[in-house]
This record gives sequence, C-alpha cells and structure tokens, in this order.
Amino acid sequence: MLLSDVAGASREIAATTARSQKVALLAELFRGMAPEEAPLVVSYLSGRLPQRRTGIGWTAFRQIPPPAATASLTVADADAAFGRIAAVAGKGAQAERKRLLDALLTAATADEHRLLLGLVSGELRQGALDALAAEGLAAAVGAEPSAVRRAVMLAGRLDTVARALAAEGVTALDAFRLDVGRPVLPMLAKTAKDVDEAVELLGACAVEEKLDGIRVQVHRDGNEVRVFTRTLDEITDRLPEVVAAARELTTDRAVLDGEVIALDEQGRPRPFQEIAGRVGSRLDVAGAQASLPLVPVFFDLLSADGHDLLDLPARERHARLARITPEPRRVGRLEVRDPTDEQLREEVRRFAASALERGHEGVVVKALDAPYNAGRRGASWLKVKPVHTLDLVVLAAEWGHGRRTGKLSNLHLGARRSDGTFAMLGKTFKGLTDALLTWQTERLGELATEDDGFVVRVRPELVVEVAFDSVQRSPRYPEGVTLRFARVVRYREDKAAAEADTVESVLALHR
Repeated sequence: MLLSDVAGASREIAATTARSQKVALLAELFRGMAPEEAPLVVSYLSGRLPQRRTGIGWTAFRQIPPPAATASLTVADADAAFGRIAAVAGKGAQAERKRLLDALLTAATADEHRLLLGLVSGELRQGALDALAAEGLAAAVGAEPSAVRRAVMLAGRLDTVARALAAEGVTALDAFRLDVGRPVLPMLAKTAKDVDEAVELLGACAVEEKLDGIRVQVHRDGNEVRVFTRTLDEITDRLPEVVAAARELTTDRAVLDGEVIALDEQGRPRPFQEIAGRVGSRLDVAGAQASLPLVPVFFDLLSADGHDLLDLPARERHARLARITPEPRRVGRLEVRDPTDEQLREEVRRFAASALERGHEGVVVKALDAPYNAGRRGASWLKVKPVHTLDLVVLAAEWGHGRRTGKLSNLHLGARRSDGTFAMLGKTFKGLTDALLTWQTERLGELATEDDGFVVRVRPELVVEVAFDSVQRSPRYPEGVTLRFARVVRYREDKAAAEADTVESVLALHR
C-alpha cells in the first residue's frame, strides 16, 4: 500500500468531526491493505510508530526538505526508514538521524509530510485512535465491533488483530482467547466521590482496599510463572517474590490480577516511588529484594484450571480465587449484598476509613455481578480516594526563576478529549521537590517540540498524577474549567497518555 493512501485517509479523518464518517474512512482503507501491511497501517492511523522511540528531537524539524511532487513511498518503505533511524547510536547520532529523516521526507509528498512529522512528534491530531480503528476494522470485515474490541483486549495489541483480520476475515476472531502465558489488558476503574455514592451506583458490591503499588498480572502454567505489568511488559525476573507466591496456589494453571506493594516495619505501605524503583531494578535483583522485599496481593482471577473466567460475575471469580489463594495473599475486602441495609453501609464507611488509617490509597468498589472487562475503564469498578486526583498529560512546562532557574517548573496540564487531543486545565509548580525538578527537566527535554525561551512545548506523552481541591469555572481554559489548588503527587510512567483521565471526568467532578 502506498503511504499516500494512508496520508490521504488521515487528512480526511482529521477534517471530519463525525465518528461514523471517520469509521467509514478507516474501513475503506483497511479493506485495501495486505496482511503484512495491516500492523503498520493501523499503527499509523492510531498515531503511533511501531519503533516507539526514534531519538529524533524537535530541532530536526527546524529545516525540512521540500515535499516530493509525486507519491512513491510505500508503508513498508516508511517503516524501514524509521527502523534505520531508531537503530542509530553513538557519536554523531543526532546528525545521522537528521540525515535519514531528511532522506525520507525528500521522497514524501506534502500529505505524507504531515503524516510522518505527526508520527515522529507524537502530535498526529486526527482523532483516529484505537477505539475508532477497532470499529473501522469491524466494518471492513463485517464483524461486530464488540467482538473486535474483545479480540484486541485478549491479544493486548490492535495491530495483531488487524493482521489476522486482513488475512482471514471475521473467522480470525475465534482464535483470540485467554491463554495462560499471554497477557491481556487489565480492567480499570472510574472514580466516585465517596463510598456512599459508589454503593448507590453499583448496588450489590464488594469494597476492597485500594493498594498503592504496581499492578501485576500473574500467569502460572505448572512450574512456569510469568509476571506482566499493566502495559503488558514482562518483569518476571525482577519479582522473585511474586513467582514464589504463584507457586503457593493450589492449582498449577491460573491467571491472576493483583498488585505488588512493600511494607515498613509497622506493616504500613511504603511509598509508591520506592516500589516503582524496586520493580524497575534489573541488575542486582537479589540485592534489591533484600533491601526492599515486595508483597504480592491478588484481587481477581481471570483463568483457572484451563477455564476462562472473564465472563463470570465478580462474586464467582472471587470465590474461586479464595479457593486457590491463601488469605494473606488476597486483598482486604467487604461484601455488600444488600446496599439498602444502613447498618451494612455504616460498616462500609468504617472499612474505608480503616483502609486510609492503615496507609492505603482508599478503596475500590466493585459490582458483584460484573464480568471482567479487560482493557476497559468500566462503570462496574469505582475507586474512592480521600482527595480528588486525576492522571493528566503534561503539554508544556515553563522555565523557572529564582532557585528554579535552569529548571522546567510550571507544568501545563491537559485532560484527554474523546478525539485523542488534550484540553489544558491549568498549571502547577506545587509539590515538586528539587529531585523531581531535575528529573522532569531532563525527561521533558527529551519530549520537547518547541522552546521559545519561556515555554517548552512537549509531545503529550508523560502522565502526571495531580491532586486538587475542586474543579472551578475559568474562561481562560478551553473547556471553561480549571483545577483549584492543583499539586503534583507523582509521575505515572507506568501509564500511557491514552490512559489519562478525560475531559468528561473533569466536567463530571465540576457538576
């Protein structure tokens, strides 16, 4: 497939606001792609490069060659060029990357320039995100969108499903199932303001401690254990404690969802940053384990004894989890079978307060009749924290002054719109330690696209957790609201920008 076909579709998609028209444009393009091209076409129209990081800085865009008059590049040509760019290393790397990028752009038309530069910068603003791409794939092969979404959840990758559909059509969906050893996207939670609201919304539910650790998905097949993060990266070798815990199960074949935390001498949770540092340690795992032992805690069971449990209600999944997992390995939990029982509601409030007193983030309230919707932030899981927090995307940062001179300080914060763009909600420099200022200056420098000497604009990739008192009206910002007393809690490098909180969530808090 010619790259110009993809670039033309991208331009048309960006020009329409109608979701149905975007899906129709995607479907038309997808019908013409070969199986080997499918992963590239889908990735490009979802705004991603398969190479993820190319090492190209924003200065490479200052002077670019003029576009070609006629289209000649294929999607395979573009992928090969980006592969060569990403492989560059060593002395003179930036100059060599610039040379290779210019060679690619010299062969590209004006439409292709827009597509390629948007992919490199991470700012391909066209609204064709994974959800729309999945719907486009469904329309292209005559499948139900829900069936394609489920396949993507189970495969963990949209491009894998795209290749299969391009090769085999709708029958390819039958091959996507939950297999031990192949991770699936985790189920996510929305936010409720308090436990009373959450119980009122969900009815019969379970209230669980919300642990402030690293999410893990654990697969056991006989003596073999594999551990994956929420982004489906394998970290088995770094977590011997989790491997040992998986081998304690009374079944030898299972998939569990849980969290790893660390406890201090009094049995209280240690800070998230310490846990993240331990999980990220690759070299001296034994030494890291000795200095900061981790505690795996499980809260869901996705598969057991070769049976897929995703569609079972939560109460049944937990009952099976309890049969195979020792109690110390299960999250603290309280079931609410009758939400109208005021005595039980008071017990829920005490449970939530106790979780906070013991150092946990809060609670997660889960509907007892809900299936496990892998990869979805559904309404059947509601998290309750004592303060408002949002996971937002850093859009820019301002150079500091005074003791912060030379450091990127004041952050511009954005929430995710439904079309994949980001709406600025305000700024904050509060909560930033000297160490964090140093770190964010370096990290944002890697993501920079423009620096006018005052504000450094960056690719919208870095997620930061922000606490705030309330959402208030403000005509200064595009959605008419801003965050009151916003302060940085921590950076969430374990989250992608596509997982950041939405404008809709912010407006709901305001309402």
